Amino acid sequence: MLIQKASIIPSIRQSSSIHLSKTLSQFRNLKSLTSASLIYAALWLIAFNTMAAPPVFVNQDLAIQSPEEDLLLEKPHAAKRNDKEDWAKGRILVMPRAGLPAKAFANILKEHQGKAKKIGQSELYIVELPEYSEEGVIARLKHHPHLKFAELDYLVTADLASNDPYYPNAWHLPKISAPSAWDSSQGLGVTIAILDTGIDGAHPDLASRLVPGWNFYDNNSNTSDVHGHGTKVAGAAAATTNNSSGVAGIAGQAKIMPIRVASPSLTASSSLISSGIIYAADRGVRVANVSYANQPMRSATITASQYMKDKGGLVTVSAGNNGIDEGFTPTNTMIPVSATDSNDVKTSWSSYGNYVAVAAPGSGIWTTVRGGTYGAVSGTSFSSPITAGVIALMMAANPKLKSTEIEKLLLSTAKDLGAAGRDSYYGYGRVDAAAAVKAAKSSVTTADITAPVVSITDPLSGETVSGLVPVSIQVSDNVGVTRTELWVNNTSVAVDTSAPYGFSWDSKGSSNGTASLFVRAYDAAGNVGISSTTKVNVSNQVITQPSDTTAPIVKIINPVAGNVSGNVTITVNASDNSGASGISLAIYIDNVLKIIGNGSTLSTNWNTRSSNVTAGSHIIKTIAKDAAGNLSTTSVTVKVIK
Repeated sequence: MLIQKASIIPSIRQSSSIHLSKTLSQFRNLKSLTSASLIYAALWLIAFNTMAAPPVFVNQDLAIQSPEEDLLLEKPHAAKRNDKEDWAKGRILVMPRAGLPAKAFANILKEHQGKAKKIGQSELYIVELPEYSEEGVIARLKHHPHLKFAELDYLVTADLASNDPYYPNAWHLPKISAPSAWDSSQGLGVTIAILDTGIDGAHPDLASRLVPGWNFYDNNSNTSDVHGHGTKVAGAAAATTNNSSGVAGIAGQAKIMPIRVASPSLTASSSLISSGIIYAADRGVRVANVSYANQPMRSATITASQYMKDKGGLVTVSAGNNGIDEGFTPTNTMIPVSATDSNDVKTSWSSYGNYVAVAAPGSGIWTTVRGGTYGAVSGTSFSSPITAGVIALMMAANPKLKSTEIEKLLLSTAKDLGAAGRDSYYGYGRVDAAAAVKAAKSSVTTADITAPVVSITDPLSGETVSGLVPVSIQVSDNVGVTRTELWVNNTSVAVDTSAPYGFSWDSKGSSNGTASLFVRAYDAAGNVGISSTTKVNVSNQVITQPSDTTAPIVKIINPVAGNVSGNVTITVNASDNSGASGISLAIYIDNVLKIIGNGSTLSTNWNTRSSNVTAGSHIIKTIAKDAAGNLSTTSVTVKVIK
């Protein structure tokens, strides 16, 4: 059995005594102040904290840029509906339906003076609006037939409960059987992204674990900890183990990617959290931790988490510290974690509900502290990264397992607490590192031969359509759907990789008359389900050009220049003065033809995990030709991360 760090208790007790002495001295000094002075000081501190707020984004046109270039920041004021909901003023989060042309999306937003910026390689956008118009625009957009969702850019705080400088030892490690798990895995080869206030890169238990990340709050590469919370979270997940110093994290040989998404006062926004998750996923990171409240109810975070899951990763989030049933709708896109104490009982302050997937220790957790010291902390902020650490151990033990398989084993090996089976306090139970690693190590992927079942529910066969057409589908699978494709007259016009699955079809890309629509649905095993064909009558105004010498306009909407990993959706948009129905499109990867089609949109999936795809730079090129033979081409260079 791997030996724990021998020096943890003496060093912690010494630092705790110093901390207590300083605290008592400060308290005696405070007692000498007048009542008026105390009141003034308290008001000043409150004012100082409320002035700190997360950034807003500088207005730009609909852009396709890398996160580092795109997310230029300034500090906004927060808007507020009630005591529980704050949001960033002047921006919202929007996700269009797959297939919606970029120009049509921009026109929808233009009606509200909105300008959109793409987040990484995802289909999620940050939309900037005139200040104080956010709620009104959301009310008008949230049921728009060509948008998946539109929501406020909510502000949240970290789920830190309290400090406990006299907790005697790291009880949580043997409680979840971490030392036994370390005999088989310590997280080597896995990277955990910590989305928080940054990390103390000089801390002796973290310095060797860190890999470069990004500061989304200040839009730079400085990921140092501006509060202290992120350093504590990082240590709980992956402080170096077995080095005879400090504390032990769960996955002590895993790497840590610091992603700063929060202000010095701990406040983070949905847009920055989503940007951080997508940033990590695009760089091949397989585990991300978000120790912030309310994430299971935010569409943007749900979408970003599914994006990471589709690329082989998992996202852990804290359940919250309100001590109530939060009432969130359960989601399998992320893993919400409640907190337990040393008696395997849910803490009084841990939130709960049917959305909780698992529980983990969260009371009196010894971890790293900014400035190179150590201390004990409590909160679901720490039960969440402990679970992330267990996931890293599992992934290192068996790198071939899919994210869905890791998740299933994590839940099935958890120690059942409370009511039998899944319950609102503990989910499937308290995580058991040894059992989870053992299960992962011995697991053999079971062949899945069951294809998804899919059907088109709207439009119906025989209908006459024109312009932009919402296409609604129903799809299910015994394991899980990973993507759906809309095909029109044998052209793949759109690829959707996140639920609820659905499309927007630009019918102007098809000639007038009968158009045949069908949908292909894929699962993680590569099984394909195909819907019945729906035939509709296309009726659009015909554009005639007596002499056409103008080439089509063609753009690669996704991916943008930068890093890519896993399955990558390639989407191309084109337009022409003679109409879109006469456009022929082709997509090439490194000068090898990938797919051809007709119309204003063409979309396909590129599996970069394939052994035929090498890590490094690749060129994606598209060619558009109109009916008169005029040609246009454009390309983008991406870097495949493996």
